[in-house]
Amino acid sequence: MYLGVIADDFTGASDIANTLAKGGLSTTQFFGVPASRAAADCDAGVVSLKTRSIDAADATKQSLEALDWFKAQGCRQFIFKYCSTFDSTPRGNIGPVGEALAAALKVRGVPACPAFPTTGRTIYQGHLFVGDKPLNESGLENHPLNPMTDADIRRWLALQTQHPVGLVPWATVRQGGEAIRAALDAAAARDEWLVIVDAVEDADLIAIGRACADAPLLTGGSGIAIGLPQIIIDKGAASGERRTFRGGRGAGVVLAGSCSRATLSQVEAFKASHPSLAIDIAEVLDGRMTADAILEFVSGHRGRDPLVYSSAPPDRVRALQKQYGQDKLSHRLESLFADAAAKVVQSGFDRVVVAGGETSGAVVTGLGLSAVAIGPEIDPGVPALATEGSATVALALKSGNFGGVDFFAKALDTLKAA
Repeated sequence: MYLGVIADDFTGASDIANTLAKGGLSTTQFFGVPASRAAADCDAGVVSLKTRSIDAADATKQSLEALDWFKAQGCRQFIFKYCSTFDSTPRGNIGPVGEALAAALKVRGVPACPAFPTTGRTIYQGHLFVGDKPLNESGLENHPLNPMTDADIRRWLALQTQHPVGLVPWATVRQGGEAIRAALDAAAARDEWLVIVDAVEDADLIAIGRACADAPLLTGGSGIAIGLPQIIIDKGAASGERRTFRGGRGAGVVLAGSCSRATLSQVEAFKASHPSLAIDIAEVLDGRMTADAILEFVSGHRGRDPLVYSSAPPDRVRALQKQYGQDKLSHRLESLFADAAAKVVQSGFDRVVVAGGETSGAVVTGLGLSAVAIGPEIDPGVPALATEGSATVALALKSGNFGGVDFFAKALDTLKAA
């Protein structure tokens, strides 16, 4: 294995795994730090952690454990992958984890670039935009766990770090790889450990890849990896041959827990032509809404691609959090989705579409998955996934804000076996 990626959530891990697989690398996504060695034909591995919103010290510890495992696989380059909307709080966890990995690898001037122009995430003069809106005016200021209230991510990252944060502006980025490399080296000389790098189009990300062809560590969204696969293939460190995707042959189901604008639109569109079950929080908390109840509903609509969702507008989510407590609410919903997913798959559903990072983590945990192979892209940033072994479960793990309005139907179709 040449490249090791440490991702701070499960959907983000699928996102960057998709980027690497599209680029020609044989890629496996692992759920948690594996207990055994990776397969010999794995060019790139992505370890999925649930460290985005936990205590910074614990997030750092888990990330360093993943780094040690990748080192044991012989990896020569590493990426710390976080959300393209820089989801974090003033306390972390992007800064603490990034600096810990830089210290472990003894590097400075490490790029921090969450840009993903294909999905509308761009950085200019250190400010992150979602489409044509600054981050703090894009709806992310209402995020229930990590509200983003400042588009200046250089300033935001500085709140989380112990060392100065640098900036490589777009005027330098547009000059190409050599200019970017020189700017990162200059930042390292100033003891700037993490450096925001502007990017407004995919060509900028490719230039950043060239600048970091031999860099031990990069950090950012999945876009930071766009230019790396071809570089690795050209080095002779990977063959460029992708694995055959094994899809599901049985029934499909959609489980949606995200409250993002994109997912809310996808839920409304899918409900119009498919059976749907809305999860009532009060019924979850008093025990009336159970995994068995979800199984009964889903089984009763086998073959019609039923939808089960807890997605709700941000103001409704905030009211529920205030009424029941954020931690209690999140824990009960995640436990419900985990238990329901296990029962649904055991009953023969083998195409499962999941919306939302926390929900995806819960489903993967409930299914007891350790690793999946990366298949074809469904929508930008979201690949089809399939378990390996005698039985196949095909999955799509979608970050809340990703995918077109018809994503659920498209995903269920892509997950079918050829």
